[in-house]
Amino acid sequence: MPFLETALALVALVVALLMRPWRLLASSRPLVTQSHGDISPLWTPLLATLVILPWLWALPTLHKMPLQLQWSGACLVTLTLGWPLAVPVLLAVGTIACLLSPGLEAEAALKLSVWHGLVPATLAMLWGALLRRFLGTKVFVYIFGRGFIGTVLCLFSAGLLAQMAGEQLPGVHQELGKIARWLMAWGDAVITGMMAAVFVAYRPQWLATWSDDLYLYNKKG
Repeated sequence: MPFLETALALVALVVALLMRPWRLLASSRPLVTQSHGDISPLWTPLLATLVILPWLWALPTLHKMPLQLQWSGACLVTLTLGWPLAVPVLLAVGTIACLLSPGLEAEAALKLSVWHGLVPATLAMLWGALLRRFLGTKVFVYIFGRGFIGTVLCLFSAGLLAQMAGEQLPGVHQELGKIARWLMAWGDAVITGMMAAVFVAYRPQWLATWSDDLYLYNKKG
């Protein structure tokens, strides 16, 4: 197994588990727009992630494609579940994708989980903290800054880090790798920004990183 990806995955998993992310699934958060109950609404995006995302990750290896462009979805998962819970979920997604596709070996699945999952998710968490620190808690900043622009920057940065670590895009020349990663980041960002806007408007309880008190009523306490 590759040392760098194994180390990154273990460090991220240990740090995430120390934050006890399972508490988010034990009970619902006190949002104004959230229905009452003992079961967290975050189970819905979590289960949707485990059902849908593995197929998207495995798709390039399930079919012979000249350009195996890889969907990530990590930034959207981070918005919905929060970083501590997103880490074990994204590792589970990579494991399921490996089981779904005979062409996706364990080593490749680990690299996929790290460079397309954990690294952009971690960058998205840090980017969100910077936005809240310098731009405050505004709906536009959350949707456009985190959902759209943040996804572009985080995925492209993660792609550059992966390329520096020796990860190459199949079927893409080395000199065109940066352009391909830039274009893929924009495609991911469009979906993430759109879903963030829809969830804020209709299902804010599916966003662990959203709070009515902070973004709508500007209550700091």
